[in-house]
Order: sequence, then structure tokens, then C-alpha cells
Amino acid sequence: MLNPDPINIGHLSTAYHTSFILMGTDWLDKAGIHANWKLFASGPDIVKAFESEEIDIGYIGLPPAIIGIDRGVQIICIAGGHVEGTVLIARREYRTLDDLMDLNAVLLQFEGKVIGSPPRGSIHDVIINNALEEAKFKIKVRNFAWTDFVLEALVDGEIDAAVGTPSLAVAAARACSAKIIVPPYRLWPNNPSYGIVIRKELMQYPDVIPGFLNMHEQASNFIRTKPEDAAGIVSKLTGIVDEDFILDAYRVSPKYCAALSSDFVGSTMSFVPVLHRLKYISRNLSESEIFEHGFIEKVHKELPHYNL
Repeated sequence: MLNPDPINIGHLSTAYHTSFILMGTDWLDKAGIHANWKLFASGPDIVKAFESEEIDIGYIGLPPAIIGIDRGVQIICIAGGHVEGTVLIARREYRTLDDLMDLNAVLLQFEGKVIGSPPRGSIHDVIINNALEEAKFKIKVRNFAWTDFVLEALVDGEIDAAVGTPSLAVAAARACSAKIIVPPYRLWPNNPSYGIVIRKELMQYPDVIPGFLNMHEQASNFIRTKPEDAAGIVSKLTGIVDEDFILDAYRVSPKYCAALSSDFVGSTMSFVPVLHRLKYISRNLSESEIFEHGFIEKVHKELPHYNL
């Protein structure tokens, strides 16, 4: 059976994803993979695109992928990408986790207030709603369709804090002197901020998948080992943010790899009962329904790089 040409790839505006390296270089072309890139506002939007068969591959946080699988969308995760990509930010008058030494004490500062988040069902939304439910505080989560809208609301004072990506943290620091009050490794350790998810139909073309994963891993290593060069590619491609912005985003959470490590998978599976409890999914999914390990195990034979 002939390979699909081009491969339709859904990506987000998250600057530290390998999508920006692969869009800004000729690596995929040299690997014989012709890609058609499509930008989406959020992980849940990528799931919808999978459902309508608009895309073959997606860069997506694992919670929205799990929600899609529970709905019957025929997708599966075949590789990792990054862990710990969710931070809580607020203006400088609020105290940090380092100050208060307790997550609930940090959250208590927002009792009766509003925390902004990307859309319902995004990994950021799930993490903050889980934390608030466990703390049993009366704090409203306001969801926005685009992360840019979260930033605007924080700048305008419409929300009191925000949960989102390291890129959001860097942008908010520049726009309104906001700061990270809970770092990514404390909100949910090893949380699968994004992985590579495919339509199951793509597994009929097994020669395409290793080629893409090889380039994805090469780009992950490039970001880790040559961040200045990687930042230059991303900055030039976007034409919106400078290299220092990208480097700052890389530094907030520098855990990049393509492997499906035990930590990546274990953290993902710990989301399942939470998603069920929060009524995002109807049942507890198994690991085999979410992950296909075979492709990345052939490509990534060394130890995972997330914690190097």
C-alpha cells in the first residue's frame, strides 16, 4: 500500500515542541517525508482534527488524547516529546511555593478568585482542576480557546493567575512582570506535556513512522544539546519571538526526549483515574489502549534523555 503523501501533521504554537525545528529545517524532506503542517489552538482541537481525519500525526498532551480515545477516536501515542510543561504563574505580589513550602498554601491565595487556563480537557486544565479539587478551595477556572487569550486576560487583570506552558510564563514575565509561583516539576511530576500521537490507520504504513520518529528524536536532542542553534531556527521561523525568548522557555522545563520512558508512561496512566473522577472520561483506559511502544523502541534504543 502506498504511503500517504503528504503526511498531515497537527501542531500547537508551543515553541519548544520539535515541530518548529522540523518545520524550520529540511530534515523531513531528506528523510523522504513530505509534511503538511496545520496549526491548532489546543490539544482538544487536535483531537477533533483526528476525529475528522484532517491529520495523520499530532503533537498533543496526553490527557486530551486519552479523552479522545475514550470517545472512540482511533488514535494512539507512539512516542514521547517533553515532560513537565505546566506551570502556575501570577503577578509579583503573590507568594511562591518556595516562600510558602506548600501547594495548598499557594492556591489558598486565590480563594474566591479566578485562574485562567487553556481549554477544558487540555493537560493544563486537568492538572489545575485536580489540584483545586484535592484542596477543596473555591477557586474558579476560566478556560480560553487560545493561550494568547490567557496572557491577555492576565495582563488586563481579568484573571488573578494562569496555568499554562513555559512559553506562557516567559511571555507573561515580559508583558506584566508575572512570575512562576509553582514550577512544572511540582504541579505534576513527569506529566506528559506532549507526545506524538497518530491515527491508527497510519500503522498500515510502517515505513513512514520510524522515519518521522528518527527526525523527532534528532530534533529533541538538538534542543537539549544545542539550544542556541535551536532557538535561532524557531525565532526565524516564527518571526514573532526573539532567540532569548525561546531559550528562556527551554530553560523553564528542559526535559526533552522521544522515548516512552517508564516515568512518562507511569505519569500518563496516573491521569486516567483523575480524568475519570473529574468526569472527562467514562471509564479507566488501559495502557495498551493509549500507547504503542513498538515503533519508538526500534528508534530510541538508548536510555531516556528526559532527566539528563
